[in-house]
Amino acid sequence: MTRRRSIALCLVPFALSLGMVEAGAQPYPVRPVRIIVPLTPGGGVDMVARVIADHYSQVMGQRFIVDNRPGAGGTIGVETVAKAASDGHTLLVSSSSLVTNAAIQSQRYDPIRDFQPVTKLTSNSYVVLVTPSLPVSSTKTLVALARSKPGAVTYASSGVGGVLHLGVELLFLLSGAQMTHVPYKGVAEAYPAVASGLVNMVLGNPLSASPLMKAGRVKGIAVTGATRMKALPELPTVAESGVPGYSVEAWFALFAPAHVPVAIVNRLQVEAAKAIHAPEIARRYEVEGTDVIGNSSQEFTREVKAEYEKWRGLVAKAGLKIQ
Repeated sequence: MTRRRSIALCLVPFALSLGMVEAGAQPYPVRPVRIIVPLTPGGGVDMVARVIADHYSQVMGQRFIVDNRPGAGGTIGVETVAKAASDGHTLLVSSSSLVTNAAIQSQRYDPIRDFQPVTKLTSNSYVVLVTPSLPVSSTKTLVALARSKPGAVTYASSGVGGVLHLGVELLFLLSGAQMTHVPYKGVAEAYPAVASGLVNMVLGNPLSASPLMKAGRVKGIAVTGATRMKALPELPTVAESGVPGYSVEAWFALFAPAHVPVAIVNRLQVEAAKAIHAPEIARRYEVEGTDVIGNSSQEFTREVKAEYEKWRGLVAKAGLKIQ
């Protein structure tokens, strides 16, 4: 046997051992995976969680089980995932309240430190809705009215610290308008208040607000996102209606605990994107005025950090506190 052949044969076990190390990374998943939803069954967060859970169960060799953990404004479920092992067997599907709740009040979790963003699943703008009797037809005229009568114009929200509250506060900050906040326990109470004229304005979800708009009970004057909404193309954005730089969107997203291996995060992201971009799913969301996203973990991580800083800055400048 030649020396060269002897060396080559000696290297074979070493090369094989390297391959075994790479291939020997622990397979995933090795048992059923819980997807925590921090809200009750039946809502938008729950529905999108079940879409990806069904897809994962079909393609990843284990059951992915949606586990609803409502309570304390969603923080109970969120904290469960923040404290979970970093092996990818406990995941979270949450709304953007994960960020806004932490921005307005200290929580027992940190949205940046305790989670690994996997992907933004869906995103939608809100519609600026006003009572039909309010003499405004655009964001510009709404802002002018609020400036001329500070505090006289009222707006409803689904509770202090939520996106519907902070979204209007951001409008104040960028436009110099002043309105009076009237918080409700949810949009089911806020919408009728605006429709009846008890309160002047609210930011509404396009799907739930659409019947009220069609019936003439509320008037849509703008959308809150960075671009016009496919479902309501006639409505301009707030930014193009006189408040440059304004953009507020709601999103549902998938998170893992911090320090989950990158390979697991990437696989979860790829399969989640496939699930929500399936034609029947994407069409259903488009009808509802919702965009399906499925972006990379790296891109979504940057978005979460930027949004957290935006809302923290707003809370500090506006002096907002939960009483």
